[in-house]
Amino acid sequence: MTGLRMLRIALWGAIGLAGVAFALISTGLLPKPDATPDATTASVKEIGGSFRLTSHTGKPFSDADVKGRPFALFFGFTSCPDVCPTTLYQLSGLMQKLGQEADRMPVLFVTVDPERDTPEQLASYLSSFDSRIVGLTGTLSEVDAMTKTFRAYYRKVDIGDGDYTMDHTAAVYLMGADGRFVATLDPHEAESAQIGKLRRLLGTSL
Repeated sequence: MTGLRMLRIALWGAIGLAGVAFALISTGLLPKPDATPDATTASVKEIGGSFRLTSHTGKPFSDADVKGRPFALFFGFTSCPDVCPTTLYQLSGLMQKLGQEADRMPVLFVTVDPERDTPEQLASYLSSFDSRIVGLTGTLSEVDAMTKTFRAYYRKVDIGDGDYTMDHTAAVYLMGADGRFVATLDPHEAESAQIGKLRRLLGTSL
């Protein structure tokens, strides 16, 4: 990987993390400087809930399909230049390291660009990553409802000549078996730390 590409990824990662913080603060899910810990704990519990979308195989997929199981969730889109493929590549590597343990933890990739990301497009895109990752799409209203349920941010950005890109939350959500938000994966932390988070999520020993 060239130094220029690494710099681009680092910059996009920083922008993504800033977007996460802005989105969560604006929706009350991260505290302002004077917020109390109790208020923060209460607001974090609002992340997650019921949803209904369509998987990359063309089949309905809802919260019922992950009920009782911990899962990871990432919002993105297949035309994303750096952050999305980099994150999915990292998640694939983590799943490979976990081996069969990862079979108990669904990993969901939810598009914020359903206009272009059909089930067929998602299937083609995800063929480059771990086969256990599930791509999800739906109607604009279904995707919008999903982002609201997980307090995620996304916005369509015109880049000229009739084309557009998507600005979006770039965090990987870790959700417990009870459907509640547990933590996020930090792409800048050591792989061993990320594996530790996933194993704790799965309820296994380090």
